[in-house]
Amino acid sequence: MSRIATQSAPLPVRGRRRGPLPARTPTRRCTAGASRPRHCGGASVIPATGGEVRIDRRIFGFSVLLVALICVPVMIAPERGQQALDALLGVLTGKFGWVYLWFAAAVAAFLGWLAFSRYGRVKFGGRDDKPEFATHSWLAMIFTSGIGGGIIYWGVIEWSYYYVEPPMHIQPRSTEAADWAAAYPLFHWGFTAWGLFCLPALALAYVYHVRKQRTLRLSDACRGVIGDRADGWLGRLIDVLFIFGLIGAAGTSLGLEVPLVSEGIAAMTPLEKGTPLDIGIVVVWTALFGVSVFLGMQKGLKRLADVNVWLALVLGVFILVVGPTVFLIDTFTQSFGILLQNFVEMSFYTDPVGRSGFEETWTIFYWGWWIAYAPFVGLFTAKISKGRTVRGMIGAMCLAGSAGCWLAFMLLGNTSLWMEINKIVPVADIVQGQGDTAGIIATLAHLPFGSFAVVAFLLLMVVFLATTLDSSAYTMAATASKDLPQDAEPARWHRVFWAIVLAAVSVILMYTGGLEALQTLSIITAFPLIFVLVLVAISLARWLREDFGTNDLQPPLVADQQLEEGTEKEPVTT
Repeated sequence: MSRIATQSAPLPVRGRRRGPLPARTPTRRCTAGASRPRHCGGASVIPATGGEVRIDRRIFGFSVLLVALICVPVMIAPERGQQALDALLGVLTGKFGWVYLWFAAAVAAFLGWLAFSRYGRVKFGGRDDKPEFATHSWLAMIFTSGIGGGIIYWGVIEWSYYYVEPPMHIQPRSTEAADWAAAYPLFHWGFTAWGLFCLPALALAYVYHVRKQRTLRLSDACRGVIGDRADGWLGRLIDVLFIFGLIGAAGTSLGLEVPLVSEGIAAMTPLEKGTPLDIGIVVVWTALFGVSVFLGMQKGLKRLADVNVWLALVLGVFILVVGPTVFLIDTFTQSFGILLQNFVEMSFYTDPVGRSGFEETWTIFYWGWWIAYAPFVGLFTAKISKGRTVRGMIGAMCLAGSAGCWLAFMLLGNTSLWMEINKIVPVADIVQGQGDTAGIIATLAHLPFGSFAVVAFLLLMVVFLATTLDSSAYTMAATASKDLPQDAEPARWHRVFWAIVLAAVSVILMYTGGLEALQTLSIITAFPLIFVLVLVAISLARWLREDFGTNDLQPPLVADQQLEEGTEKEPVTT
């Protein structure tokens, strides 16, 4: 049984900066010909140009080719491919698991320093730029793109795995095991996880909105270190690997959630579970997020994210009212205390003597999954965050994002745990014997008005994942676009194309047995991404020191602003 079914996983802003440019002392001059990008402190600033947004044929072509080269062998020999990938994943998590743990802890420390330093007040954009999206919509879009249906899928039954095979060599199915089982999901879906998402989001938002980079790619966040090599083969390699990893992660998300929705529909209707029903679900899902991504950010993604959050609130209030309310709140309160008291131990737990394998099976695997999704969530968040601040983004992702996940575990997971403890539903045994989907449906069906709970849950999962896949397709189209000004969106056909690719990959691999192999491969790609994200962190720190080395936290002067305003004949930056 795959340990993680879904995650994520996941834009245009208008208006030129108004008001006078801040007076600054030039420390570096940008030199370039009229027809090529100007290199300014690590970021290439390209003067505004009219016309349509074009695709980058190299990134587009190599991404499609790489997906085909990987998917075809996995389809032909899924078992042998899975064995090879499992062996490689075992080496990475077994021999280099400490790298994941130290990196995640370092990212958390770096973000904490940024949030409480004066750089926390740095604004993404000009001093008069206002956020395009209301705060609640902005938070909804970040949360639904980054989490997808995974939070409600695992929110119901993740505790059962820790209850049966607990950490710290605790007695299985004991009271102490139940306590840790309710607390560990808060750790795996909490501050550290969202911190991994937040790091690339900060760097990309900075280079896109402050330094006015006219492309939005993972390689752009590394420009502070690799410079113009981001426009060469090294940058293309980073971006192609990013798109492939996202296709693998998002495509498997769709393929792995279809059985759950299919089983729920079969339980509620006369329809039989099987291939026709599965294909019908995929078609409806693809149509839903395909139409949304076609409509764009304001008319599609924003509205879908808002609907998603409202549906989640309705289901959450329903469970809180009809479920074991006091138990839910008490258990969450205790779990939060366990998390705070043991956060450092949980962050560095490797069990080298006992060799239980818990950290490899769960914590390290989770950190790899978050890292695999981090560039996607970072790209998407950066695009929609003009007018926000560094501190605001860290708070939104690390605090609000964690709180949203914790609410899901408080309501869904603790309800399921209550049924297990009170011998209403043997959830742990059902999950071990019949699988995750059976355990989820059994839990929901035994709630008061169980039919309503199942229908609401399935509808929420469909909308949740549609939002994630929607933002995934949008982000891949943005990455493969040659030039993406802040007031432009990727071409509609381009966005829809990636939506279709995601659906096609999931359907093909779902029926050839290759989903688990592709999912494992997407986790393996997280290991080299660790070193890419190190470059991202160094680039961000370097830019902040260069641009805001004094106490003046006004946006730095960049070349395209100077040319547009006519204040300088030769561009200057600091």
